[in-house]
Amino acid sequence: MKLHPHEFIRRFLLHVLPKGFHRIRHYGLFASANRAESIATARALLNVAPPAADPQEQPDVAPDSPRVLPCPCPRCGARMIVIEVFAPGCEPKWRPTPSRIDTS
Repeated sequence: MKLHPHEFIRRFLLHVLPKGFHRIRHYGLFASANRAESIATARALLNVAPPAADPQEQPDVAPDSPRVLPCPCPRCGARMIVIEVFAPGCEPKWRPTPSRIDTS
């Protein structure tokens, strides 16, 4: 398809939001806030049985205990240990010590 440059720009700018607006990407049936409830309702309406539980469920681990990841560090090849897991948008509680301490 060939478009005149003005038509291309017009069509492109239809996808640009006005200043101050935010694009919402995660909404609808599978939004994280109501995903489980929506899927359960859909299964009930379709008369579909819920899936069987996974036999390889991870054992319950205390949230503060370090976990060893199955994949090695891509840089040095050593095992990687999860120090902290935090929610998106939150700041970690643990801060690394600075590599150089200023004693002046």
